Amino acid sequence: MNEQVIVFTIGLAFLITVLLSPLFIPFLRRLKFGQSIREEGPKSHQKKSGTPTMGGIMILLSIIITTVVITNMFFQLTVQTYLLLFVTIGYGLLGFLDDFIKVVMKRNLGLTSKQKLVGQLVIAFVFYFFFQKNGFSTEVYIPGTDYSIDLGMAYVLLIIFMLVGGSNAVNLTDGLDGLLAGTAAIAFGAYAVLSWNQGQYDVAIFSVAVVGAVLGFLVFNAHPAKVFMGDTGSLALGGAIATVAILTKLEILLAIIGGVFVIETLSVIIQVISFKTTGKRVFRMSPLHHHYELIGWSEWRVVVTFWAVGLLFAILGIYIEVWI
Repeated sequence: MNEQVIVFTIGLAFLITVLLSPLFIPFLRRLKFGQSIREEGPKSHQKKSGTPTMGGIMILLSIIITTVVITNMFFQLTVQTYLLLFVTIGYGLLGFLDDFIKVVMKRNLGLTSKQKLVGQLVIAFVFYFFFQKNGFSTEVYIPGTDYSIDLGMAYVLLIIFMLVGGSNAVNLTDGLDGLLAGTAAIAFGAYAVLSWNQGQYDVAIFSVAVVGAVLGFLVFNAHPAKVFMGDTGSLALGGAIATVAILTKLEILLAIIGGVFVIETLSVIIQVISFKTTGKRVFRMSPLHHHYELIGWSEWRVVVTFWAVGLLFAILGIYIEVWI
């Protein structure tokens, strides 16, 4: 694998998304697939009501097409590739169902939390079945060391935690124009570097395809957004990055490379615990990006700051794995 393949992969994924978007966005608008904005959210977001959502479909199509085409051209489809596509498509379909219920059936909350959890668990268990069947390692390596722990059958619990937790954490981050697209591009870019360094070119191709796809989407999702990815995109990206971490045996490192997603999730957990135990809120609003909006930051300032933090986390993750 060389730099030309990387550039070609990013370029193809980017081009597919950019070409699909001008065709797909008006189609979504005609179908009235517009985003409903929560009344309890920041008041400045009310003007976004009606913006087409389900744009994650474009991201998914770009990732799938690019991964299959590039892998067939230069390498071959592997079990890892099929597992990555399975989880991405599975969580994407779950997110699509959630979006469809919200925007078409006019149920603002979409799937219930139990329904969504069941779907996430089913996909995680199916993934584990094929993961185990193909003899993948159940060892967990401690970043920056030579130590590892073999979890054996208990590895299924880690897979469930990562896939369910990862998809929900990434979903929480999708709250501002361009926020998730940018942070996802950075996180997948870091894993592309690490998987390439390991010689796992199939995983690297997939990761790079995601980078190109979300950057292409960012052209239309940057503030002011012309389209939102919806749960179709965010759940798929969350499941995908957790799968990449599992297949590269860099599970623990995901907490660093995906640091922005972790912080966003922790802000929600802290807010809920604080309010239920003391009746007081730690943040003006959670997830954390809304807190900064409500203290006076512009949306663009919040997004760029979170991108910068995500980049620092990604660099730190690469440094720990490659140079320590």
